Amino acid sequence: MMDAAPEGIRHPWPEPPAPGGATRIADGVLWMRLPLPMALDHVNVYALDEGDGWTLIDTGMDTRRSRALWGELLAGPLAGKPVTRVVVTHHHPDHVGLAGWFQAAHGAELWTTRTAWLFARMLTLDEQDRPRPETLDFWRAAGMDPDELARRAGERPVNFADMVAPLPLGFRRVAQGDVLRMGGRDWQVHVGAGHAPEHATFWSRDDDLVIGGDQLLPGISPNLGVYATEPEADPVAEWLEACARLAGLARPEHLVLPGHKLPFTGLPLRLRQKIDNHHEALARLLDHLDHPRSAADCFAPLFRRRIDAGTYGLALVEAVAHLNHLHRAGKVTRARGADGAWLWRRLSGES
Repeated sequence: MMDAAPEGIRHPWPEPPAPGGATRIADGVLWMRLPLPMALDHVNVYALDEGDGWTLIDTGMDTRRSRALWGELLAGPLAGKPVTRVVVTHHHPDHVGLAGWFQAAHGAELWTTRTAWLFARMLTLDEQDRPRPETLDFWRAAGMDPDELARRAGERPVNFADMVAPLPLGFRRVAQGDVLRMGGRDWQVHVGAGHAPEHATFWSRDDDLVIGGDQLLPGISPNLGVYATEPEADPVAEWLEACARLAGLARPEHLVLPGHKLPFTGLPLRLRQKIDNHHEALARLLDHLDHPRSAADCFAPLFRRRIDAGTYGLALVEAVAHLNHLHRAGKVTRARGADGAWLWRRLSGES
């Protein structure tokens, strides 16, 4: 066990591993990093030593660069031993992207939650040449700029299958309360929500390690988005519930291995920050709704920074998520505008 750490958030390793390299976190636990072609330009992956092979935690996106880096990692830090198991924290492309490749090309077994596998499998099979009518309706209801809507309507969208290797049939289910043996440790599964449904986190029973995926990140908050697949969803409520529940398990000395940024200690403080940040954002948003506004009109109070073309889509779905949460809480009302967008307004007396 590590000595108790102070309350503050600390990063024991100030620099990430170099491309093709690995950092030893503890006996049998290696931290590696793969590039992403987006504003958040990396994802962390981990290898746990099983003696005759490796368990990988997440895989990176399916790109030629990622496959080439995995070749370097397998021959270098992973010492030529086979990958026998891939454990995926959640279904997003930067985490599940190469799981199917490891299954098909390396014979690895895939372990993940049922919802993560179903979402990933469904989305890889749903290739679209143009956005679906339901998606266009959703964007219109969110108040997407008409020129942006017209542009997107005429273009092929980025498909999940563009970033995720085909997933063969068959996986091993991971569920709340399960205990997995990985890297010489027993890890208890605690399932989060909000950023992705049934997001698995893993808490070592033998030392202070926690594998957090995107549920437990330092310094940044993951996207909480609503999409055309479930337009009335309330991921903000799911996120707040999960943070509060996981806070009951967290200790200052836990060393969290996150999906992005640097490993850190100080998890109780970080979870309080996550909860407080969203409550503060909701309060700013409610103040902003003194006049009817669409979701696309709500970026300034939520994000307090410039939203550019690269982040517009993520900002839009997160704005809808926060508005849905206020609506379910009975704090705002909504009505359709002439252009089909929902216009949201604070109810009298709400603050």
